[in-house]
Amino acid sequence: MASISLRKVLKQYGHGPKAVQVIHGVDAEVKDGEFVVIVGPSGCGKSTLLRMVAGLEEISGGEIAIGPRVVNDVEPADRDIAMVFQNYALYPHMTNFENMAYGLKIAKVPKDEIRARVDKAAKILELGHLLDRKPRQLSGGQRQRVAMGRAIVRQPQVFLFDEPLSNLDAKLRAQTRLEIQKLHRELGITSLFVTHDQVEAMTLAQRMMVMNAGRMEQFGTPDEVYHRPATTFVASFIGSPPMNLLEGTAQGNSFTVAGQTLPLPQGAPREGALVIGLRPEHAELRSDGGWPLTVEAVEMLGAERLVYGRVGDGLFTVRLDAMLPAPQVGDRVMVSAPPAQLHWFDAATRQRL
Repeated sequence: MASISLRKVLKQYGHGPKAVQVIHGVDAEVKDGEFVVIVGPSGCGKSTLLRMVAGLEEISGGEIAIGPRVVNDVEPADRDIAMVFQNYALYPHMTNFENMAYGLKIAKVPKDEIRARVDKAAKILELGHLLDRKPRQLSGGQRQRVAMGRAIVRQPQVFLFDEPLSNLDAKLRAQTRLEIQKLHRELGITSLFVTHDQVEAMTLAQRMMVMNAGRMEQFGTPDEVYHRPATTFVASFIGSPPMNLLEGTAQGNSFTVAGQTLPLPQGAPREGALVIGLRPEHAELRSDGGWPLTVEAVEMLGAERLVYGRVGDGLFTVRLDAMLPAPQVGDRVMVSAPPAQLHWFDAATRQRL
């Protein structure tokens, strides 16, 4: 096992004035044995960053180290990593045993050791009874487990996962997430996992790296990222539904949004142009005293309801327990929030205050 160091990592395509930079100086330290998830919207650079760690993309600047060794110029085969892709990339004419053993066979590992490694991986992944079948005889989740088994038998220093669950249906994704968590607990191998799905990120990560337009917006535990987002992007991307964000002007114990003055439970950290944030589950509905909200839609989601409306000119969502009475479309209700649950951001830099 080994740590992973990203030191001012850059990636650009092309040269000269027409060069396009897609990764902007990412700095991060992944600890030995840690499971880190890189999460962000499509096109943010997360897979490109992972492929640079793997050696499949050339680095334009900075350094990547696996353990004590800088690997900028090291071939992928010599980096001691194993990668699991979005598509399973299994050989259809081989059995699952042969698929898992193929890399070891090419490396001329003795047959007895190949059998022992494949059997051990199959036991961990509950694939023992499927080794003699071919990939076409398996479900999508089973094929992905075979792909993970092929990585496990390599006994690498680092696992790299490139959106391995995106081809699975919702139930299989949840089941495979649990299997990946169990796998990491048993093997303890340093892992980087790329996903655009924030639920995967929150449930799998020991720490998570939130990417946006080639930049790392925040690197922290799921709890830190959710409860203390570093920027308005993180606040709006992490959470379902996302954090309510209202842009306006703070003065004393009031906040003005689009000409509407809202009372604050306590003064803002400073006066002037700010963005105020509030998670939907922390908003409270009451009959008087608070921020006026006109209800535009109500969604029933089993154990909870989502109430949608507008505060000032900003969209606003309130999450309610389904056992509580819900307002009707067209109702005008009041929203309030505990002072400790308000988040403040600079309106210009979008950074947390």
